[in-house]
Amino acid sequence: MPSPSAGALDAQGRLVWTGGDVRALLRVPDASDDKRTRGTVAMRTGSDAYPGAAVLGIEAAWRAGAGYVRYIGPRRPADLVLARRPETVVAEPASVSAVHADAWVIGSGTDPALRPPEETAALRHLLAGAVPVVVDAGALDLLPADAPVIATPHEGEFARLRARLGLAPERAEALQDPARRAAAVRETAEALGGTVLLKGATTLVAGPGAAPVIAIDAGTGWLAAAGTGDVLAGVIGALVAADRAAGRGSAPAALAASAAWLHGRAGRLAAHVDGGRPGRPLVALDVAEALPAAIAAALADVADDMHDHRTEEDHA
Repeated sequence: MPSPSAGALDAQGRLVWTGGDVRALLRVPDASDDKRTRGTVAMRTGSDAYPGAAVLGIEAAWRAGAGYVRYIGPRRPADLVLARRPETVVAEPASVSAVHADAWVIGSGTDPALRPPEETAALRHLLAGAVPVVVDAGALDLLPADAPVIATPHEGEFARLRARLGLAPERAEALQDPARRAAAVRETAEALGGTVLLKGATTLVAGPGAAPVIAIDAGTGWLAAAGTGDVLAGVIGALVAADRAAGRGSAPAALAASAAWLHGRAGRLAAHVDGGRPGRPLVALDVAEALPAAIAAALADVADDMHDHRTEEDHA
C-alpha cells in the first residue's frame, strides 16, 4: 500500500495533498493489463429531470483511466451517455447483484423526492454490500450505510448529513474558520464510519480514525460551475475502482483526495489559469476532457508550486 502522504501539515494540522501524493496512488497499466484489471466503475446516476449528470460522471470516469464503465439508469440519460461515450455498457435498472463492479457511483443528478421505491431499494442493497460506493447529491439521504462509502457533499448537503447522523449543527459562518471546518469534517467521518469529502475552495477529506484531515487546494474559482461535482464523483469512482481491481487497498480518503487534486488541476488546465493568467470560464465537460492532461502532469512530476503548497494566508 502506498504511503498515505509525503506532504506537510499546515497551521490547522491538515495534511496538504500534493502532486507527489497523487502520483504514488495512480496506477499505470502495463502489458499484463486488460480492461477488467484496470477497474470497472458502475454508475447509477442521472435521471429524466437531470440527464446531463450521468453524461458528465461517465465522461470523467473514462477520462480518469477506468478500464470499463457501466451505466445503469433511465432511458433518456442512457441514450445521451451512448451518444457521447459509445464505449459505455448501458443497462436498464435491474438487479444490482447481477452487475460486477469494483466501485459504484450513485446519486449525481437525482432527487430523493422523485426517487421511486424500487430505486431506493436497489440503492440500499448497494449500500449494504462490500463494494465501495461514492455517494453524491441525491443519494446522501440514504446514509449511513454498511458499505465502504465516500460521501461527497457540498456545504448545504454537509449540514443535512450531519443532522442525519445526529451531530450538532454547525453554522455556515463557523465553517469559514479552517480549523473548525476540519474538525467538523473529521467528526462527520467518524459518525458515518466512512470517508467524507467536503467540497469547497479548499476541499477537505477525512476518514474514520486518527489520520489527519486532508486539504486539497489545487483548483480555481472557475470550477464553481454546474456539473463539476458530477465530474468529481466520476473521477473518484475511477481511482477507487483501479485501486481495488489491483488489490492495493489504499485508504479511501487518499484516493478521494487524489481525485480532488486531479479535478482541481484539470479545472486549472481547462480555464488556462496557469502561469499567473487570470483564466477564462469553463463548463463541466471541459474539466472532464482535461483530466488526461492533469494525470499526465502528475505522472511526469510537473509541479505547480503555487498550488502544491499552502498560501501564506493559509499557513498563518
